[in-house]
Amino acid sequence: MIPDEIIDWRTKGFWLPEGQVKASEFAAARHNLFDGTFTWPLLVVRDSAVRANIATMAAYAQRHGFSFAPHAKTSMAPSLLEAQLNAGAWAQTAATASQALVLRRLGVPRVIIANEVLDPTALRWLSQESKAGWDVFVQVDSVAGVDRIAAAGGLKVLVELGHHGGRTGCRTVEEVVKVARAGANVVGVTAYEGALKTVAEVDEFLATQVEALRAIADLLPAEVILSAGGSAWFDRVIKAFEGLEIEGHTLRTVLRSGASVTHDEGFYQERTPFNRVAAEGSLTAALEIYAQVLSTPEPGLAIVGMGKRDAPFDEGLPTTTAGEVLKMNDHHTYVRSDSLNVGDLVRFGLSHPCTAFDKWRFIPVADDSDVVVDVLHTYF
Repeated sequence: MIPDEIIDWRTKGFWLPEGQVKASEFAAARHNLFDGTFTWPLLVVRDSAVRANIATMAAYAQRHGFSFAPHAKTSMAPSLLEAQLNAGAWAQTAATASQALVLRRLGVPRVIIANEVLDPTALRWLSQESKAGWDVFVQVDSVAGVDRIAAAGGLKVLVELGHHGGRTGCRTVEEVVKVARAGANVVGVTAYEGALKTVAEVDEFLATQVEALRAIADLLPAEVILSAGGSAWFDRVIKAFEGLEIEGHTLRTVLRSGASVTHDEGFYQERTPFNRVAAEGSLTAALEIYAQVLSTPEPGLAIVGMGKRDAPFDEGLPTTTAGEVLKMNDHHTYVRSDSLNVGDLVRFGLSHPCTAFDKWRFIPVADDSDVVVDVLHTYF
């Protein structure tokens, strides 16, 4: 169930100096983005783009026989998560136990935690919820981790494979076997290939993941899980896993790509697999920020009232057709431009949606005529 949150004076971008309104009532009023209801900067989600992206990824996974478990950390927005589930997502993926708790309270029936969980408090709760019927998976890459999970009991476990220079994950097939033999209720192997730079590196890594799954097949139940898929290489995951068979087992291949829900105009625009497999579909950037020119203190320089508090900057700066974004401070963006004037409203495209949503508690969803049709609220 999606809670109906309250919008009031605490809500960035929404101009309510007095009183309060339920998010559903605000959406029902069908405000225009530019009718004075909002102030700047303002993050906006485009409804048509989000709907198209969700449908595209659902169809893509289904077409190739994959279960889709998109990473909820991208948005942590209940209505977007619900839309993905309604489109056929098999599960949602979380990065932390706290995110898993949110998903449980929102009624998400199945969750993969794509990270090591070692906190005994969180593990006890996860075990309790699992025993109560919640379908939840945790991952592990060490015998020490296995021991902590075993102490909680009752959890489905995926052994994680990693790569040299990467983040978590066993570095070799031999380590995967060691961890799997130390643990109970191991149901498969998971990995994250998104940090690798080339097709050759990704293909080699995914081949090693398949090798690892085969190496522990004798320890696994009837249905086994093979899970991977960031948002930059999911076509290679499809190529590596599609049609794969593990003798004596039914194989469920799970794709976890999450940034696809809104895509972007930077990092993923350049790296989306649909650039390589264009016939399979396309994604559309659904996030944009509007901000106002505050000053033009030097010729060719505009200072815009948007900064690192408002927009992602970790995988590339925002972009605008009005000029070149040079740098950002906490609340200011420097734009090289000869055409901007004080007071102008500027549209920015964003790079890396995963660090955009967390900066906004409420986000208007607008149709293509700039009418607000919904309000997202995020749970970070």
